[in-house]
Amino acid sequence: MAKPGRLGVGIIGAGKVGAVLGAALRAAEHAVVGVSAVSEASRERAETLLPGVPVLEVQEIVERSALVLLAVPDDALPGLVDGLAKLGSWQPGQLVAHTSGRFGVGVLHPVRAAGAVPLALHPAMTFTGMSLDLTRLLDCTFGVTADAAMLPIAQALVVEMGAEPVAIAEADRTLYHAALAHGSNHLVTLVAQASELLREVGVEAPERMLGPLLRATLENALASGESALTGPVARGDTGTVKAHAQALREFDAGGQGDVLAAYLAMASATALRAEGRGLLKPNQLGELRKALDPEED
Repeated sequence: MAKPGRLGVGIIGAGKVGAVLGAALRAAEHAVVGVSAVSEASRERAETLLPGVPVLEVQEIVERSALVLLAVPDDALPGLVDGLAKLGSWQPGQLVAHTSGRFGVGVLHPVRAAGAVPLALHPAMTFTGMSLDLTRLLDCTFGVTADAAMLPIAQALVVEMGAEPVAIAEADRTLYHAALAHGSNHLVTLVAQASELLREVGVEAPERMLGPLLRATLENALASGESALTGPVARGDTGTVKAHAQALREFDAGGQGDVLAAYLAMASATALRAEGRGLLKPNQLGELRKALDPEED
């Protein structure tokens, strides 16, 4: 098996993740031998982040590569792996890594059956597909899953990209990915909803108002956990929560209709956690639950 730094790497999928990780592996002195890119955006991304790397068909990339990086959508991964297995493309001793958060190495069973080495390398990061992502990798962790004997190889690849590997058990991959999606994806929705409300009341630059508040809140939450919790729910201010719910109900009547449901769900979860930490008395929790009942008028 080739030593790290001397691997011929093939990138299948020049999306935002694949192109960036390919560039990071190239910076670590691996040789990127080919990339697949179907859309015009993917081709432009490959040209920008992987200049000089030939755009090839998937089968040709697999044939040329000692390490194949599968950077495709979750739902496309099983069919791609199985299809290449049926074509006899996988090679004994070849390293095959995917970037899916949802899957571990089980989805790469056809790879293992062919004598290749399955690895799961998922970056816990949101990507833009631009060069600035390479800097973000330096503060990034990867959820890594591999057979025990091959885990050091997976970890070494992540370290070479400048990131930190964290081992995730095969059985825990879905819950791991749910945690990241819940924290990251839903944060975008939350910010969008808060911005929409501020624009409704005449704030022309909601990002300027929200930015300092949300950055401070995130830093406090990461540093202190739920000890950083503040606000009307944590204080048991039922009257304020009722007023919020009524205002959002009226707002939703003329909009997309998704803000009230999100507020009620998150406020209910916050109330339970506040009660569990002793911030709320049982009777306060009961009153808040009534205020947060979606059937309340």
